Amino acid sequence: MKFMLVVVLLWPFLAFADLYKAYKNHFDIGVSVSGKQLFRDDKIKVVNKNFNSVTAEYSMKWNFVELEQGVYNFNWTDSFIDYAENNNKNVIGHTLVWHKSNPEWLFVDADGKPETKEKLLRKLEYHINTYVGRYRGKVKGWDVVNEAFNFDGSYRSSRWLDIIGEDYIEKAFKFAHQADPDAELYYNDYGLVNPKKQDAVVALIKRLKKKGIPIHAVGIQGHYSLTYPDLKALDKTIARFATLGIKVMITELDVSVLPFPGQEERGEDAVISTERMTALNPFVEQLPDDVEQQLADRYVSLFKVFLKHHKSVSRVTFWGITDAHNWRNNWPLQGRTDYPLIFDRSLKAKPAYEALVKLPQAL
Repeated sequence: MKFMLVVVLLWPFLAFADLYKAYKNHFDIGVSVSGKQLFRDDKIKVVNKNFNSVTAEYSMKWNFVELEQGVYNFNWTDSFIDYAENNNKNVIGHTLVWHKSNPEWLFVDADGKPETKEKLLRKLEYHINTYVGRYRGKVKGWDVVNEAFNFDGSYRSSRWLDIIGEDYIEKAFKFAHQADPDAELYYNDYGLVNPKKQDAVVALIKRLKKKGIPIHAVGIQGHYSLTYPDLKALDKTIARFATLGIKVMITELDVSVLPFPGQEERGEDAVISTERMTALNPFVEQLPDDVEQQLADRYVSLFKVFLKHHKSVSRVTFWGITDAHNWRNNWPLQGRTDYPLIFDRSLKAKPAYEALVKLPQAL
């Protein structure tokens, strides 16, 4: 009886263990870190306690490390890798090839004319050999190609596509494997519950595998809301990718609590009346308790799906540490106040955090 009493009294404290330890038998729990956050003791304490995988939100993209051709700035990246090694965190490299965050010199020759396919491929191979090779054995996996498809399944317009053609994806994976044969290689994208986009990525993975080009996982970006995506569709999406013989990762996870504008109002150049903007930004001062609970419930619902597929899902990464520094505050409209993460603006754990720590024990 005394033993049972002790267990009951300790239950609240046992429940709120470190987040990643609560999921140690299921999958890694990761977080993205932006530039200055790496040197903020308060934020790093939260990262150290709760996450065993780290991704650079912006600072490992091409124009952050090689803004001038052949001139690399590895200062931040070296510090990031050192931090991860010293604190037993897995590093995810994000990202090698993307339609954004590229230096202008990359796609033009010395005369400012469009680069040739052959020379752009040489630039890509040299960059990947230099960059991935520098951290060979230190980066667990790389988002080799990011966001290459539209919702209708067509290739996203990009200068990579314009100059090299559709096989730029295959080339990037080949170069990355050559640079570090032991690193995991991922394709990463959002909206993969969309059938046509999903079909395109499935076809890509099958094509790479048929050609013997290594691909180890698909990253399903989790930029979600209180109502999107449909959980059944997410369940089927994870299951379908798992049948391809690769791992599934939930990347860039955040859950917006704000109403979304109509399609015609999306984007930085949207023109919206003051009255309409007020309606789209309802929680400027704080998040009401009932919405906070909706956020917690939504995270639990999502994680139940992830846990159902724990044999296939190898990592879940939150896209940011705190609500104060999250891209959701400015997308799809500038200047809104969103609350999409599990730590609030003062780094206090939210009810969503507490619910997620308890979840594996409750199932």
